Amino acid sequence: MLEKLEWLDDPRVFRVGKLPAHSDHTMYRTTDEIKQKQSSFTKSLDGDWQFHFSENPSQRLIGFEKIDFNAEQFDHIAVPGHIELQGFGQIHYINTLYPWEGKIYRRPPYSLSHDKSYKGLFSEAADNTVGQYIKTFTLPNNFAQHDVHIQFDGVEKAMYLWLNGHFIGYSEDSFSQAEFDLTPYLQAGENKLAVEVYKYSTAAFIEDQDMFRFSGIFRSVRLLVMPQVNLVDLFLKPTVDKQLHTGNLSMSLSFDGKLTGTSAKIVVQSPSQNIVWQETVAISSHVTPSSAVIENVALWSHKHPNLYQLLITIFDANQNIIAVVPYSFGFRRLHKDSHNRVTLNNVPLRLNGVNRHEWSPTGGRTITMSDMTKDISIFKNNHINAVRTSHYPNQIPWYNLCDQNGIYMMAETNLESHGSWQKMGAVEPSYNVPGSIPEWQDVVLDRAKSNFEQFKNHPAILFWSLGNESYTGDNIAAMDAYFKSVDDSRLTHYEGVFQNRIDEDRISDVESRMYAHPKAIKDYLTNHPKKPYLNCEYMHSMGNSVGGLGDYMQLFDEFDSYLGGFIWDYIDQALYVTDKVTGQQVLRYGGDFNDRHSDYEFSGDGIVFANRQEKPAMQEVRYYYGRYDNE
Repeated sequence: MLEKLEWLDDPRVFRVGKLPAHSDHTMYRTTDEIKQKQSSFTKSLDGDWQFHFSENPSQRLIGFEKIDFNAEQFDHIAVPGHIELQGFGQIHYINTLYPWEGKIYRRPPYSLSHDKSYKGLFSEAADNTVGQYIKTFTLPNNFAQHDVHIQFDGVEKAMYLWLNGHFIGYSEDSFSQAEFDLTPYLQAGENKLAVEVYKYSTAAFIEDQDMFRFSGIFRSVRLLVMPQVNLVDLFLKPTVDKQLHTGNLSMSLSFDGKLTGTSAKIVVQSPSQNIVWQETVAISSHVTPSSAVIENVALWSHKHPNLYQLLITIFDANQNIIAVVPYSFGFRRLHKDSHNRVTLNNVPLRLNGVNRHEWSPTGGRTITMSDMTKDISIFKNNHINAVRTSHYPNQIPWYNLCDQNGIYMMAETNLESHGSWQKMGAVEPSYNVPGSIPEWQDVVLDRAKSNFEQFKNHPAILFWSLGNESYTGDNIAAMDAYFKSVDDSRLTHYEGVFQNRIDEDRISDVESRMYAHPKAIKDYLTNHPKKPYLNCEYMHSMGNSVGGLGDYMQLFDEFDSYLGGFIWDYIDQALYVTDKVTGQQVLRYGGDFNDRHSDYEFSGDGIVFANRQEKPAMQEVRYYYGRYDNE
């Protein structure tokens, strides 16, 4: 297939040549590799890449993906990293408006009945910057004679991929993993990867989150060698009986490769490392082992994040080990009863939560493991027991850390179209997307599926969130129906139905609002509520804030169906720059980069500064969250 620039203009085209989303497991050759946390099935491509920047598509270099293209004049760029933080393009912070508003007239394709034309919307745009990346690599010897894939953990907003001059695929969805098969065009010796990244495509209409608007390959990239037998997907379904005594683990495994005569030994270890169940199965494309019944099961919760260990060992026909796959999982019982009470392990669920953007004052949304472990430490020191991944899927290690430390998660899908339905604070959905527009349904369902498939095995996730501030309609309802069809162990969440009650009975398992006064919450909970109540955003922590937290926390004592909520938000979005006068590193916020239009210091709503120094407001959080920090 030949690549087409017009895909940027069409919401119906969002993935070409991209492999289906799957679980986030890692395969290793040996158990020693597991201990070393280094798989010989992977090769990182992080580091220095050749790079060329263009102000718009018409100025991009044609043919740069070809093997004989001379790229000696290219600049260099670090991957992972944002283009705008490495000397190219414009740093820009904006909240709800689309970044082109007031400069270029654009409306989402198919949103206006009288406007069916979308040709050139982004493919011919003067404001759509382009980053062209080149990376050469030589395959390790152990990759020879095997299929090889490439994984991009995060690329904003749209990317085209070539290998050795051959088109491989196209992807949108900035915050979900994109995986492609490179095998058909690999060659012995040196190989040339070429990636073309566009700041805007129709994806920009549904990635209108309150954040700095960056572009580029901002998360890690790696090659994966497929072993002779490859575990494609792993779906664990742990359940617990009502008495919290017996755990039951069912699972489904998907394989591909040379399967004849192969087998898999599956072992489950308790948190104390005792083997509690094992079975050997013959491998086929789809395997459903026997259910594991575990008595006196150790439950997973905030205070007691007990994790069981699964180990799958894959053997060839001669009983030689091909690969081993470890995975941690937990048993917990999340239940909503007919009285709108939500319990975890038969104890009322109380969310002392925060909304958290991924953020670093030096790397933007390119964050490190050190950043993540620091956040976990701050959470635990201040009785924060829950996090909403506002407003997109996060890096994989964050989910593992939340599993290990008992942090409850609301896993949000990458969807926000705020600028399409709210203008100057008024609800005005004249060109809202995705809405009920058929041409926008597949793209949002794909994002929901990517979110679910990658993170479905994490016990920390209690809620699937359909997205943020995207109004309502048939397409949001379809997302809710999708999550319910694949997962009955969690609840769905979406705040947007508060803006239009017509869909409240088919979208979201909870009543979710933003910044409601405690009296409004009481009024809801005392007047025959349909659902449990949750604050997906409250206590807006801009400036001298969070002083009223106690009034919200008292609602736990008054209402069994009050779940608490998530403070907006955890960390300031601000960047270090060197002050020209003092030479000191100082933090700068929206509007400080000659970025117009901007929402200025609205990027600073955290209970910690961008450098993770706690603000005075954290004292209130620590005190009140501490009073209700229990199971």
